[in-house]
Amino acid sequence: MQLKSVSNRYGAVVVTIHWLTALSIFTLLGLGLGIATAPDAASKAALLRLHLPLAIVVLVLTLARILWWWLADKRPEPVAGSPAWQERLAWFVHRALYVAILVQCSLGIGLVATTGAGPAIFGGSPADLPDFSASPAAVGHAIGGVVLAGLVALHAGAALFHQFIQRDHLLRRMWF
Repeated sequence: MQLKSVSNRYGAVVVTIHWLTALSIFTLLGLGLGIATAPDAASKAALLRLHLPLAIVVLVLTLARILWWWLADKRPEPVAGSPAWQERLAWFVHRALYVAILVQCSLGIGLVATTGAGPAIFGGSPADLPDFSASPAAVGHAIGGVVLAGLVALHAGAALFHQFIQRDHLLRRMWF
């Protein structure tokens, strides 16, 4: 597999970033649900110690992917025979995913920064965790999580539709 994309498949750099990001986002969504429903501050802090660094990884991967597209690579051609509306929807969902990831990361950073939660999460007492719900960024971050989950479901559903209903082997383009 080549590092850069070719006309009919994505290159190794994009494929690696895609699947690392996907796995990380699935994990982050699960951790986020755990954080929201944690029974006590110690459990919440333990989950946040995993959630925050992994979110930074997703931010870095997303920025790297955007830079890779701008500076070094080009996307493969659309799948032959795809209707124009599917191409437009795919274009929109891909960009919406990038925006949602960047907004989610920004809101998360803002949430930690405005509440002063960092010391309680990383080394302090979990009892010192602030009430996140008092921060406006908390509502945005919660809504963003739902939006991101919906976009991921739409993206994955479309890929599975192509693979198993249209049988155009779309997933093969984004695999090693």
